[in-house]
Amino acid sequence: MPTTASPTIVGPTDGESVTLQTIGARFMVPGADSDSRSSLVEHPMPPRGLAAPLHRHNREDEYSYVIDGRMGALLGDDVVEAGFERFFAELAPLTAAAAPDPDAFGELCARYALDMRPETVPELCARFGVWFPGVE
Repeated sequence: MPTTASPTIVGPTDGESVTLQTIGARFMVPGADSDSRSSLVEHPMPPRGLAAPLHRHNREDEYSYVIDGRMGALLGDDVVEAGFERFFAELAPLTAAAAPDPDAFGELCARYALDMRPETVPELCARFGVWFPGVE
């Protein structure tokens, strides 16, 4: 008979914390809880702080969830900036009445370096049985 795992509840102060000069590290869900398949670490840091020197993860994937402010990263020669949520904030007024003006939408996508292919929407709706405003 399969066992049921207990839920993991992490409060705002739970988990061991350490300070690493310019950033903190709070071990919210340690890898040991998942046979080292994943972990969740919070890195509180002050504004304009450098988290780490240039580095590459060779064994892990790293995901960043920015709660407040912005985070930038250098990937090769490209500078990327987290805080993509502003795209949605700027898109909202463009879509208030209907589909956005293609020129305004194109400018917004360019500002966020987003390669958007709106022409694929009807096909995706038909193929997967989903809906999208303006597509019948």
